[in-house]
Amino acid sequence: MVFTLPNLLTLSRIAVIPLLVAACYLPYPWGNWTAWVLFALACVTDYLDGHFARRWKQMSAFGRFLDPIADKLLVAITLMMLVAFDRLSTPALMPALIILAREILVSGLREYLAGLRVSVPVSRLAKWKTGIQMVAIGVLLIGDAGPAFLPMGFIGETLLWLAALLTLVTGYDYLRHGMKHMGEPETAPAPHVPGKSVGGLG
Repeated sequence: MVFTLPNLLTLSRIAVIPLLVAACYLPYPWGNWTAWVLFALACVTDYLDGHFARRWKQMSAFGRFLDPIADKLLVAITLMMLVAFDRLSTPALMPALIILAREILVSGLREYLAGLRVSVPVSRLAKWKTGIQMVAIGVLLIGDAGPAFLPMGFIGETLLWLAALLTLVTGYDYLRHGMKHMGEPETAPAPHVPGKSVGGLG
C-alpha cells in the first residue's frame, strides 16, 4: 500500500521542492512565475492525495506519516527562499517565524500524542489557515512579476499576517488538546519476569 496514487502525489510534493528552489534562481520574471507554478501544483497535490485516499479507501500509515512532513517541508523551504531573495519585508519576518514555530510545535505534539495512541483531528479553522497561507506564499512568489496595478507584496504580506493570526489560534487549540493528555499519569511498563520469554519468542 506504499505506492498508491495518494502516496505518490504526496511524494511528488517533496520531489518538487528542489525544482522550486532552482526556479528561484532563474532570471526575472521567469523565475517568479515558474516558482509559482511549481508551488501551485504542489498545493493541488495536497488536496488530491487526501481526496483520493478517502474516495478509494487507500488511507495508510505511510500516508499519514508522510503527508504532514511534505506540507511542512514545502512551506518552510519556500518561506526561506522568499527571505533569501528579499521577497519579504523585515516586519513580515514575524508572521513567517510564527508559522514555522507553530509547525514545529504541532509536529512535536503529534509525535508525543501518537505514542499515547491519541489522534489530533484537523479543525476547519486550521484548513482555512492552510488555504490562506498557501495563497499568501503564492502571491509573494510572484511578487513584482505580477500585474502592475496590484500591490502583490502588500497583498501577500497581509495574507501572511492573517495566516499567522490563525496559526496562533489553531496552535493554541492543539496545545490545549494535548495538555489534557500530558496531565495523565504514564502507564508503567509491565515488570519483566526472569526466565520468561517476551512476546512468545525463544
